[in-house]
Amino acid sequence: MDSKTKFGIIGCSRIAKCSTIPAIIKSEFAEIEIIGSRSLDKAKTFSNEFNSKKFGTYEDIISDDSVDAVYISTPIGIHEEWAIKAASAGKHILCEKSSTTSFESAKKMTKHCKQNNVRIIEGFVFRFHPQHQKVKELIDSNRIGDLVSFNGSFGFPAFPEGDIRYDSKLGGGFLNDSGCYPINASRMIFEEEPIGVSCNLSIDAKTGVDVRGTSYMIYENEKTASITYCNGSYYQSKYKVWGTDGIISLERAYSVPPDFKTNVNVQYSTENNWDSKKSENYQINPADHFTEMIDAFCLEISGNKKSSFNFEEELENQAKVMEAHRISSNEKRFVSLDEIN
Repeated sequence: MDSKTKFGIIGCSRIAKCSTIPAIIKSEFAEIEIIGSRSLDKAKTFSNEFNSKKFGTYEDIISDDSVDAVYISTPIGIHEEWAIKAASAGKHILCEKSSTTSFESAKKMTKHCKQNNVRIIEGFVFRFHPQHQKVKELIDSNRIGDLVSFNGSFGFPAFPEGDIRYDSKLGGGFLNDSGCYPINASRMIFEEEPIGVSCNLSIDAKTGVDVRGTSYMIYENEKTASITYCNGSYYQSKYKVWGTDGIISLERAYSVPPDFKTNVNVQYSTENNWDSKKSENYQINPADHFTEMIDAFCLEISGNKKSSFNFEEELENQAKVMEAHRISSNEKRFVSLDEIN
């Protein structure tokens, strides 16, 4: 690349501070141009912390001609507004997951990006960790036979009262915050979209947002995916892929610190009995999947290296599956993806 992608930061969130901004600074293909917040004091604090010479409001980010791309880290409920404004200003977009609150909203976002010849990626950073590539290699080499099912769970202790995740007007709820991860992972592993979804969301009476949920997705050739997520629980961040000849499992699948060694576990049998059960472990060296995502995004938008997936199609497909989950829970029925257009 002849020059680095200059990022404007829209939203001074915890994940921006702890992970994404440091990853942009670490990337050899990106740099911070300006940091924006609703609070100028907060924007100034962030700019001082990260040695950014410029700070301002969200509008300042959008109007800055030196900005090539924006990172949107606002509450989910206002992602659409700022994505459309950024696209209209000719900025590429890295948008925190979940991209938005509905399939219609997601289509509006990608439509404006296409009209303005800019790219948008939904920040499912876990996809860029090398442990998943190892899982795919094992699957592609027929290590566990034909795929049968995916089981994924993501849960953690409760967030403090007043956290934006409990605000329905801002796109709160934990389907958007955590359930989206194993849903996305099942689609990534199967490399296809589900036929339909059956979902049950537990709604907190005080806040009106979903705090836990389970879903069952049916894929082609009778493959299935079962998903569990929960706020206010013992921490889990894992998935398991079951095949006709074995099982692959990850214990730390979605949120991985950059200095953390992960393990890809394989179980299989050499004969059709319990005594022949074997296991293998592949240790994956530490990797900063945030920087891996930033690098892939910058290389794609600069035309230097094509990504392994289409950003806009992936964003829309994920939003469609998320919509099916909401409809299924609200109407208490199985929802076919063909119903959603």
